[in-house]
Amino acid sequence: MACQVLLARPAQKQLGGIPHDDYRRIYDKLRNLADTPRPYGCAKLGDDLYRIRCGAYRIIYSILDEEKTVLIVKVARRSEKTYRNLA
Repeated sequence: MACQVLLARPAQKQLGGIPHDDYRRIYDKLRNLADTPRPYGCAKLGDDLYRIRCGAYRIIYSILDEEKTVLIVKVARRSEKTYRNLA
């Protein structure tokens, strides 16, 4: 199942502030989500929210199965604030 991966505006801004080496690893993970939206190790956070790890960063995304779309909601360094205000 090939999905379209879209970035929400806040996720685009968050990616802009990530160091180059970390950005490349995150970019690879985002590309892999197109082929495997629920990879091994992903965690379900809510009804349609999922999380995958990428080093010290977390990628939080939503899967819209009907539209075959993965919407990246947030890309952030793991901290107490990472999972706040996700609703």
